Amino acid sequence: MSTVRASQAAAPSEYDRGFFGHPRGLSTLFFTEMWERFSYYGMRALLILFMTAAPAAGGLGFDVGTAGAVYGLYTSMVYLTSLPGGWIADRLIGQRRAVLWGGIVIASGHFSMAYPSLATFYLGLVLIVIGTGLLKGNVSVIVGRLYGPHDHRRDAGFSIFYMGINLGAFISPLVCGYLGQRVNWHAGFAAAGVGMVLGVVQYVLGSRYLGEAGLYPVPAASPASAQRLNRRVRIWGGVATGLVLVLALGIYTGALPIDAKQIADAAGYLLLLTTVVFFAWLFLAGDWTPAERKRLFAIGVFFLAAALFWSEFEQAGSTLNLFADRSTRNSILGWDFPSSWYQSVNSLFIIALAPVFAWIWVRLGRREPSSPTKFSFGLLMVGAGFAAMMVAAGLSADGTKVSPNWLIVTYLLHTVGELSLSPVGLSAMTKLAPVRVGSLMMGVWFLGASVGNFIGGRLASFYETWPLFNLFAAVAAFGIGAGLVMLALAGPIKRLMGEVH
Repeated sequence: MSTVRASQAAAPSEYDRGFFGHPRGLSTLFFTEMWERFSYYGMRALLILFMTAAPAAGGLGFDVGTAGAVYGLYTSMVYLTSLPGGWIADRLIGQRRAVLWGGIVIASGHFSMAYPSLATFYLGLVLIVIGTGLLKGNVSVIVGRLYGPHDHRRDAGFSIFYMGINLGAFISPLVCGYLGQRVNWHAGFAAAGVGMVLGVVQYVLGSRYLGEAGLYPVPAASPASAQRLNRRVRIWGGVATGLVLVLALGIYTGALPIDAKQIADAAGYLLLLTTVVFFAWLFLAGDWTPAERKRLFAIGVFFLAAALFWSEFEQAGSTLNLFADRSTRNSILGWDFPSSWYQSVNSLFIIALAPVFAWIWVRLGRREPSSPTKFSFGLLMVGAGFAAMMVAAGLSADGTKVSPNWLIVTYLLHTVGELSLSPVGLSAMTKLAPVRVGSLMMGVWFLGASVGNFIGGRLASFYETWPLFNLFAAVAAFGIGAGLVMLALAGPIKRLMGEVH
């Protein structure tokens, strides 16, 4: 493929306003991500509850320590695989094909979990991890390529896209959560699979609106480079597949006496090593211009802030989910509802507030706060949410079930923080990243989410061993402290970003 064709693949139409003033292709990606998030959050709403439920109730009977370790491992790997997923899209198949194959693999994973056995449970988690790695980062890259480099609609477009994410995340706990907790756990997992199938069908039918955005990988520098790349992919891909199969067979047969917590511990060290090695390569091995190198430092700061934010925010599916199930009065006017339904509250607030935030950013124009300032506000809000949970934990210390309003207030504060940080971070990555590694740099954003999810899952392991007041107090202090530090550094970070605003 020629360089000219590659540039055309990324060229947006600045006059396309077919979807609420935005490119028509945004609607295709909006609904693709909506159904993917339906499948992910529908299953996630049930995951830790299913693992800790007694076998007599259809669950796995894990203790909270083991369940928290598995939960943290799974949710972190979902985002970590965005790094190889981005590389595969950049170098081998393009973002468009990566999203398609990712959706198919995700659906297979959910249907695997619909079968009641421990082996198919773990197989399903692995398939969802692989599929999400191919889909999640790459669909966001395609969104960015619908806009020109100076198109002022970009941040607003990502906010609309983010509303699509949360439309799926709002519906899914209501459907999958009800089926899982009131009918059968595996019916809830199957419903998540159906949602992903609908997303794949919609993506294929609506792909004509995307033009050539994300259709082709980055061309190799020469035919010899392409041959070397293909050879390395075959060798290392075969080695990795073989190791995974040997490990899985050894665990299944009992030849390798490794339990889930040991795997999670090892994955934590792997995650730390991956982060250190990746950033070392990023700063030392790349042939970057001085302007690009400064932007990479800004990306590094945003990575740390995002990791801290997600380590707190993503406890929605772990510590806050357990608090909802065990310590909250789950009834309104005498009507009882499943505890998993609280997982829809954040998304409901997103749907209500995302258009407001999108309007605010456009309305402010040149007076819009910088990305570092928005990040600091997001960290302050997520910390404030856990400050509210400190009060709820104190009220429930004697076994009293507290009002649902405590969780609702917490999710409101977290939502305000999320809207200040997450869509802004996605947009900043597409603007700061060098074009030749666009998908890989989007993987950096999801690597931050991976680290945060792992930490958040491991914090859930202390749910039964620490006083809840102390646990929530520590989390609140870290969030608020990090927000204040980020605010103090906003000026220097903005200078590192150069002309990117």
